[in-house]
Amino acid sequence: MADAKVIPFDEDTRARRGTPRPRGRGTTVPGPGSRKKGETGPAGPAATPLTAVRHAQDAQDGDAQDGHEASQGGPQEPSPASPESQEAPGAPSAPPSLTGALGGLADRLLGGPWDRKVAHGLAFLRRRVTGDYEVDDFGYDEELTDQVLMSLLRPLYDQYFRVEVKGIENIPAEGGALVVSNHSGTLPMDGLMMQVAVHDHHPAGRHLRLLAADLVFMLPLVNELARKAGHTLACAEDAQLLLERGEVVGVMPEGFKGLGKPFSDRYKLQRFGRGGFVATALKTGVPIVPCSIVGAEEIYPMVGNAKTVARLLGFPYFPLTPTFPWLGPLGMVPLPTKWTIQFGEPIPTDQYTPEAADDPMLVFNLTDQVRETIQHTLYKLLVQRRSVFF
Repeated sequence: MADAKVIPFDEDTRARRGTPRPRGRGTTVPGPGSRKKGETGPAGPAATPLTAVRHAQDAQDGDAQDGHEASQGGPQEPSPASPESQEAPGAPSAPPSLTGALGGLADRLLGGPWDRKVAHGLAFLRRRVTGDYEVDDFGYDEELTDQVLMSLLRPLYDQYFRVEVKGIENIPAEGGALVVSNHSGTLPMDGLMMQVAVHDHHPAGRHLRLLAADLVFMLPLVNELARKAGHTLACAEDAQLLLERGEVVGVMPEGFKGLGKPFSDRYKLQRFGRGGFVATALKTGVPIVPCSIVGAEEIYPMVGNAKTVARLLGFPYFPLTPTFPWLGPLGMVPLPTKWTIQFGEPIPTDQYTPEAADDPMLVFNLTDQVRETIQHTLYKLLVQRRSVFF
């Protein structure tokens, strides 16, 4: 067995340790291949000078630390602000692991812990594949709307149109309600943005069931998506059934007259029809909530209408805008206007009997009241608006 290297300590080290050492003596640092007398077990290879020096340095550092702890009255935990708990100035920090970096990136992209998001998404796909989900008799798929459709519309709502919502508390927390809004913008983006506003901002987390025109349910793919999102045909029977179930129903009485009106008539309400929505509210006794939307008129400025093309395609109008159809598909990109959606104070109808729906004068007066409320609110919001885009 080879003898270990003898490394003498200097006087400063002995003084710091706190226990006297005899002068002229050295400290024997056993190498990895040596063992003391009386020890059993296999011996490793003989210690090399480099190994002995390394062990000696470790022992010297340990002696210095022991002496420091002894002078302080025992071992102490380093405080958070102590130099021992911080990296030395100028010392290179350890690079983050690849897994941690990718995990942080995934959290930012998915809006939360990525592993839980992925697990939630896989569970959602499993339910869709196995058919383990529910739809009502109108075809409304609440889970698909919450998890997919709202997620697709939300960036358009938050970042592109930057919608500001006012008076959302005027929609009751429970029970049926009829939301009546103006309609504009060439394409029915305003109805979708109003649906996101109610879904995301109402304190009770209510869902808006929109009444849509016949054309929506005649278009392939659009028909299926509209049903899944909770839209139904704009008829009195469907609206009354939803209101009796306690749903929040949205209607835009202007219809295609408001949606396809020329840009020169922007923010001028068209006729509200015969007031069928008021008659439905009277039959069910639900409040009518007027809603005014500013910003939708300018997303597709309609400067013309190709009536011949519209007739050939079976559309109520064929819009001509400064960008469409001249720029092709690029012309269908809406302008990034700034939107404001304001829900007004509800107009109660529960003081009337259901038979009041057959009173044409009462229906006319309530229809005119709702229309004037929306029109005056539009003018007020336009005066407060700083610009179309900001």
